[in-house]
Amino acid sequence: MNPLQIKSDPKVEAVFNDYPDLSKKKMEYLRKLIIETAEEMEGLESLEETLKWGEPSYLTKHGSTIRIDWKAKNPDQYAMYFQCTSQLIPTFRFIYNDLFKFEGNRAIIFQMNEKIPEKELKTCIRTALIYHKVKNLPTLGL
Repeated sequence: MNPLQIKSDPKVEAVFNDYPDLSKKKMEYLRKLIIETAEEMEGLESLEETLKWGEPSYLTKHGSTIRIDWKAKNPDQYAMYFQCTSQLIPTFRFIYNDLFKFEGNRAIIFQMNEKIPEKELKTCIRTALIYHKVKNLPTLGL
């Protein structure tokens, strides 16, 4: 298996550095989970880390964009965003409704003081990173 090629826009690091300390730690954790998940996936050759709407965003050839952010207007929470027109959040809500808090069809919301169900979140990340390969499968193949 070839190592994952990660292309990172240097502007992303500046966004991470602008987060307050606790939120920066939480955001770096989400970033680590996305990169770890991508590295564990067979056949995934590259991951692009860039900014979309000023937020750290992750793209693959056959995936749907994943964005992560913390916002000062909701300082006790941070989120992982998915394309709202995809079936990602509706499917995640169907499967993981008791584990995650959702915002519409666009995000999984985390509280600063909660422990994230890592295994299940990595499943969500994996599905988003190959979304265009699984979008026609029942429950996206989950």
